[in-house]
Amino acid sequence: MSVKTKAAAGVLIFLLAGLAGCQRAQSASGAAVIVATENFLADMTRQVVGDRFDVHSLIPAGVEPHGYEPTPRDIAAVAGARLLVVNGAGLEAFQARLLANAGGTRPVVEASRGLVSRTAREGEAAEGVAGPSGAPAEPDPHFWLDPVLAVTYVENIRDAVISLDPPNAPFYRSNAQTYIAKLHELDARIARELAPIPAAERRLVTNHESLGYFADRYGFRILGTIIPSISSDAEPSARQLARLVDRLRSANVKAVFLETGSNPKLARQVAQEAGIKVVTELYTHALSSADGPAPTYIAMMEQDAKIIASALGGSR
Repeated sequence: MSVKTKAAAGVLIFLLAGLAGCQRAQSASGAAVIVATENFLADMTRQVVGDRFDVHSLIPAGVEPHGYEPTPRDIAAVAGARLLVVNGAGLEAFQARLLANAGGTRPVVEASRGLVSRTAREGEAAEGVAGPSGAPAEPDPHFWLDPVLAVTYVENIRDAVISLDPPNAPFYRSNAQTYIAKLHELDARIARELAPIPAAERRLVTNHESLGYFADRYGFRILGTIIPSISSDAEPSARQLARLVDRLRSANVKAVFLETGSNPKLARQVAQEAGIKVVTELYTHALSSADGPAPTYIAMMEQDAKIIASALGGSR
């Protein structure tokens, strides 16, 4: 073989090796990327896709989606995504801006598609939770806080991924079926965890209207909220806070539950005036870090059930 031939062969081998390296890098680092807005959605998506896609979450651990503003990195991630998974039902107020800035086209799946917003139950506070007619003042997007409703999330994600990658449909269906079974087991564990709470103590007061579906599933009543809105960005009036304090005093409520990442100032003010405690360890809108108490959706729901059971289970 001549020197020129050897050199040409060497260049060809180098180029082929580089191409193979690029292909391996794309497979390993996620050329096929699915982006989910919230990290609990990313966790659900990973349960379905396994190692067939890389799944990226936009909103960091411990950060609520209400009022979140996407970063340039978020926009770039969506621009390169094969699929965008959102909660829907109005949770992601930034979605339209995000898609416009990302440009291009990609499928978007609303994980909550097909679910109907709750209506206020009898005895719930009228402010914020329900309008004068008893209908919701605004759609409640927090479906995922009922693990049985979360089954619909998994089914919607499964179907969207199958549309993206039909040859691997049996793999995705099997993974989804396994995870759905785990969600039903989770539902049963939560019910057992909460069982010792007396019926008279099954009343929830939260920072904003987030636990309605949880309450409906497990026999609680939403007695009131610090912020009378689905969004945690709203601000209550002094009159609304005074009414809430009166309601808590008369009902002999034990605690106000505050989501992690929320500003505790108003909750502490209300709790002090009502003579009750503030519980701040609930993870509702975002998972914890990997080494925290709620690194997965299932762990998050178990954590919340334990916190609520601990706060309400004993006598006052």
